[in-house]
Amino acid sequence: MSYRNWKLEREADGVAWAILDTANSSTNTLGAEVMTELGLILDECEKNPPKGLIFKSAKEAGFIAGANIEEFTSADTPDKARVIIQRGWDAYNRLAAVRYPTLALVRGHCMGGGTELALACRYRIAVDEAGTKFALPEVMLGIVPGWGGMLRLPQIVGPAAAMDMMLTGKNIDAKRAKKMGLADECVPPRVMENAARMLVLSGNPPRQDKLPFMQKLMNGPLKGMVAGGAKKQVAKRARQEHYPAPYAIIDQWQNYGGNTLAVPADKPTSLDALVKHPTTRNLIRVFFLQDRLKGFGKDARNFAPQRVHVVGAGVMGGDIAAWCVLRGMTVTLQDQNVERIAPAVGRAAKFFEKKLRDKKLARFALDRLIADPKGEGVRQADVIIEAIFENLEAKQALFADIEARAKPDALIATNTSSLKLADIAATFKDPSRLVGIHFFNPVAMMPLVEVVAGEKTAPEVAQKAAAFVRKIDKLPLPVKDAPGFLVNAVLGPYMNEAMKCVDEGIAPEAIDAALVAFGMPMGPIELADTVGLDVAVHAGKQLVGDATPPKKLVELFEAGKLGKKSGQGFYTWVDGKAQRVGAGGTANPQLAERMLRPLLDATQRLVRDGVVADAELADAGVIFGTGFAPYTGGPMNYLQSR
Repeated sequence: MSYRNWKLEREADGVAWAILDTANSSTNTLGAEVMTELGLILDECEKNPPKGLIFKSAKEAGFIAGANIEEFTSADTPDKARVIIQRGWDAYNRLAAVRYPTLALVRGHCMGGGTELALACRYRIAVDEAGTKFALPEVMLGIVPGWGGMLRLPQIVGPAAAMDMMLTGKNIDAKRAKKMGLADECVPPRVMENAARMLVLSGNPPRQDKLPFMQKLMNGPLKGMVAGGAKKQVAKRARQEHYPAPYAIIDQWQNYGGNTLAVPADKPTSLDALVKHPTTRNLIRVFFLQDRLKGFGKDARNFAPQRVHVVGAGVMGGDIAAWCVLRGMTVTLQDQNVERIAPAVGRAAKFFEKKLRDKKLARFALDRLIADPKGEGVRQADVIIEAIFENLEAKQALFADIEARAKPDALIATNTSSLKLADIAATFKDPSRLVGIHFFNPVAMMPLVEVVAGEKTAPEVAQKAAAFVRKIDKLPLPVKDAPGFLVNAVLGPYMNEAMKCVDEGIAPEAIDAALVAFGMPMGPIELADTVGLDVAVHAGKQLVGDATPPKKLVELFEAGKLGKKSGQGFYTWVDGKAQRVGAGGTANPQLAERMLRPLLDATQRLVRDGVVADAELADAGVIFGTGFAPYTGGPMNYLQSR
């Protein structure tokens, strides 16, 4: 038979290859047509069984990106969603039950339904490349791994590891997949096909049969203990009324064998309840917003920077340099002398060891971070990023030197958070070359980067900047040159209101508890302490039209109590953690609403003034730049929903 999305190739040794190449798509997704054809392949193999069936991808982009998300979003009723879940559940149960051995050869991303297909096979091989990642990210869309992931993953890797993977949606790389038992083998690309042939014909028992006895008990009589522990962990991060999906995963695994179709519709953990819950709709919206951000910079796809020069080896500059190195670039890091650069290199070394989990790879990465006190790297750099202190004259003097020495096509950027690009560019011979590339702290954790177009920034320069941000695996948000751009401009009034509450006698613990209960990752007072109260004072002057700054903030600042960095601010800090007095209070929606109001008003104003192009991009920027509660769909969506 011929298929539109698959090829079934048989070899002389009896091995068959099911090769997925989803039609009219750069990535493999598992839409209705693809799943129907999978059934036809299994029909064909049932009539003429192979000695082994190997699944692989014909796409360079990866193995399988998961289910067709557009089809799922059109399933706006429980009945429509049930059809999609039933289709995958039945297909993968059938695959898991075939008599001949099956194997998934995973190279590149293997997400959601792709991972569930791999789990339904007897064996899995992970190709040892940076792009190979397994994940069950359904929880991040407000749904569950309903095609067998909740059933099979705990049987293969044990319930504790499975719960961690399903409840966080985290990526698992090839080496980690082998170590935890998700992959039977981890092999280099040059031997992957031979390794697949050998394993599928080996007769080795499947991973499920090798699971240690204690893990089998945890999948059986001790399920309740595992589920209870998982619920406690989830409760620390997410309230059930805001994020029902992780609680549904635990309940469906514990009580329904991982079969979402078996849960009664009237239960809060059922498929019906999830489909109807506003969080599901909003998280899917956030997924598409993220995709939209990823699309910026595609117009400059021919821009392929390899060498980056960063000026300023402080925490921000050093961390930008380290992140660029981690993404494969060679970086020269400039400051006044080697002694100023050394701490940044030391932090980078620890960062590489933590991220790469391989001393040899960490050493190779560190070799690409070059201390450059004289700034010689400017001449060879494809991208130059200034990250020095916020002083206009100092930046202008620095850029005069950079512009004179940089390559004509080099991207010249400032990481300023409070100065206008137009002022910095005033001394440029060609001010169209300057663009803002504004990172957030901590660089490694914050996914958003604002791409700031000044009055004279050339459109093609802004496009190249967005392309660079994508090259280093961040999300570019185009914004116009205005005080605080988007993210800081909404955070300033929000934090200012929180500190006014402290002046009124409301405990910092109660303020932070109210906002964490709302869904913010951190309360505004703890955030101010973390950023630094010196920064808060400076930002307040720039971003808040209030002649009278909060009294307690000024008092702490003048006493040198700058927050986390000094060990004392609104909180006392011990070993990097804020020490709270008492329980910290409970959810207080009225208090939360008071502090959110300035943030919501600022977001509306910035959309109206055109600092960000539209409400959708404002929502994306505030979610990915501040951690604004994703279950709301963003501040503009939250306002509309109310």
